[in-house]
Amino acid sequence: MAIITLISDMGTRDHYVAAVKGAIHTQLENAVIVDISHSIAPFNNMHAAFVLRNAWHEFPKGTIHIIGVNPEADGQTPHVVASYKGHYFIGADNGIFSLLFDGKPDELFELTLKLDTDHLAFPTKNIFVKAACHLARGGIVGALGRKLTSVREQTNVRPVVMDNTIKGEVIHVDHYGNVVTNITKELFLSVVKHRDFRISVGRTMNDIKRIHKTYSEVPPGERVAFFGDSGYLEIAVNKGVTGAGGGASQLLGLNVTSVVRLELDAVPSRTPVFP
Repeated sequence: MAIITLISDMGTRDHYVAAVKGAIHTQLENAVIVDISHSIAPFNNMHAAFVLRNAWHEFPKGTIHIIGVNPEADGQTPHVVASYKGHYFIGADNGIFSLLFDGKPDELFELTLKLDTDHLAFPTKNIFVKAACHLARGGIVGALGRKLTSVREQTNVRPVVMDNTIKGEVIHVDHYGNVVTNITKELFLSVVKHRDFRISVGRTMNDIKRIHKTYSEVPPGERVAFFGDSGYLEIAVNKGVTGAGGGASQLLGLNVTSVVRLELDAVPSRTPVFP
């Protein structure tokens, strides 16, 4: 039986997530359900897309991903199921799919299936679950609705490169207080090459002048920059944890949308600046 994953901004203090899981098990008693996160910032497509984008490809093909962020539909925002690289994604076409995929979905269908209730204020449970269970039973995706050709576009903020500077911003702060920027390894390598640089995150004393491979390459409590599994530049404090001495977000004063500047020297370096 296919895996069904859940991502939402519903939190865990209320009944909502349990109700969704109960609805799935009512239709598929032995369903395999995996929580990706229920701590997405409310109504934040970019946060949801970042988290899901870094998780979905770790699951086997055929996995069904229910997206319970901004799930309401209206005349311009249909509920859809998208197939992409062997996975299925169910949610509202509110721009999140353009942030989630590199390119267009392989197939896209508007959900027009007959519902078991007329209560539409909880579409994650009353609409998305029925579609997910249909797919988990082996049902064909085309039976869920009419075919569409495109998804709504939402643009990610991109780094700006000018005057020997890459100007990026923080796009995510994780549980440890580590911050993820929108500066990719590919952009870094294409611009920095062999030049010295400094990553500026506020006061000069906090500048970082080298990229490392992992946290432990610097002493505990020291700032460190590296490219994480997501391919984005991350800034952390080794063994620093928010609320217990402080992670990078707390100690360096960085939050989502905070500016991170990578400033380059004009001449090549004699020593490598990248491991």
